[in-house]
Amino acid sequence: MRYDVVIIGSGVAGLYAAIGLPKSLKVLVINKSYPWECNTYYAQGGVSTAYDDADIPLHIQDTLDAGAGMCNNESVHLLSENSQTVIRDLIKRGFLFDKDDEGNLLYTKEAAHSRSRILHAGGDATGRHLHFFLLNQNPHPMLSDTTVIDLLIEDHQCCGVEVMSEGKRKIILANNVIIASGGVGSLYEYHTNASTISGDLHGICIEKGIELESMEMMQFHPTVFVANNWARKQLLSEALRGEGAHVVDENGYRFLFEYDPRGELAPRDIVSRAIFDYKKRSNKQVYLSCEDFESEYFKERFPNIYKSLNDLGFQLPKERVPISPAFHYAIGGIKTDLKGRVPGIKGLYSVGEAASTGVHGANRLASNSLLEGLVYAKEASETILATSIPSCSKTFEIGNEPLEIDGDKEIKDQLRRIMWHNVSIVRTPEGLEETRAIIDTLLQHNIGKLLKLRLLTAKAIVEAALERTESIGVHFITQGVKE
Repeated sequence: MRYDVVIIGSGVAGLYAAIGLPKSLKVLVINKSYPWECNTYYAQGGVSTAYDDADIPLHIQDTLDAGAGMCNNESVHLLSENSQTVIRDLIKRGFLFDKDDEGNLLYTKEAAHSRSRILHAGGDATGRHLHFFLLNQNPHPMLSDTTVIDLLIEDHQCCGVEVMSEGKRKIILANNVIIASGGVGSLYEYHTNASTISGDLHGICIEKGIELESMEMMQFHPTVFVANNWARKQLLSEALRGEGAHVVDENGYRFLFEYDPRGELAPRDIVSRAIFDYKKRSNKQVYLSCEDFESEYFKERFPNIYKSLNDLGFQLPKERVPISPAFHYAIGGIKTDLKGRVPGIKGLYSVGEAASTGVHGANRLASNSLLEGLVYAKEASETILATSIPSCSKTFEIGNEPLEIDGDKEIKDQLRRIMWHNVSIVRTPEGLEETRAIIDTLLQHNIGKLLKLRLLTAKAIVEAALERTESIGVHFITQGVKE
């Protein structure tokens, strides 16, 4: 099998790149499970955009402020300056954002934004609506239930991928490969990600000597219902707090103002650490209160949150929901340039959460994730169309390393627990060193390749966290053994 372009991942970034490539090219989209099992499908809040041209400098400044001085300035400018273009393109193609009774687009406000500039669809189902729309727009074939297990590299050029599909290993050759495989959620015990998101491609990049960047920057969402038995925990959208929900303790006290004058509208890292610290020092349960919402409005604006929590026995908006922070988004990832290209490897691109474009710095601004996926996917697809790359000449052999063996699941679970305990919201040098030592020991075990890739990615996060000795953004490191 030989293609012009292979796209790994069927979320917003992968699909928007796909619809930017004409049918005259031979393009294949690969997804690990079924097409909708991706983080885009579960995204609730919306898509941020500069409200108008006058808002571009403000959107840029909000993004830079949230990123705590670590954003790539050029990347942020490209994001905001192209935001209206991709939104207009979606609308022109037929996508329906929520509107008011007069037909005007509805914008909402989320934490750390200086104005209302987030568009949503289906109330709190923006990701689901956008994903379904892009799936239907995609003109190219899709290979589902397929796991990428290697990148094929020859003389600093990506020549395709090796996959496991239909129980067989296969070689798929391609002149261009776009990695849009998402982040690393399944490395953590508590996370809001799709079950397929486990950092495999990051591990492959480590094996190939491809640079990862800012891997210590892992974002935790402050308001998540974790008391269920699912691998993916129930996210309670940032938009809830943006529109008036409050974080309270069991006595109804809004303690967040002790930590930041913005209270519920402070950046996610501040709110997450505040909840973590307050629960620890007060030994009190923390809740999200939506009691100020009118019932019918809540059902219409947040239909999926309403249904999901109602199915679990909560009467929203009148009943408070116990919350905890949980892993949500990988800010760091595969290093790319402004066109989505992976430096040093011709024909290799990365977009969306898998990539590190420098947009988010040390802390992602709410709802900039879907926007980043759209903007940088467009850059990548346009660059591919403008670039001619000769086909590789090498013949690649199918690997024989076992992908999974008995005992891998127990080690995966052990890894999730220690990553949550030692490499999450609050980190210590001692906890990080302990985790690195455990990962090094596990890598010496007789394990399958897929587990090895997870361990390599986890180790990259730990080592990046150890290298950054000062706290900034989502990376909060403190002396003393964490309890």
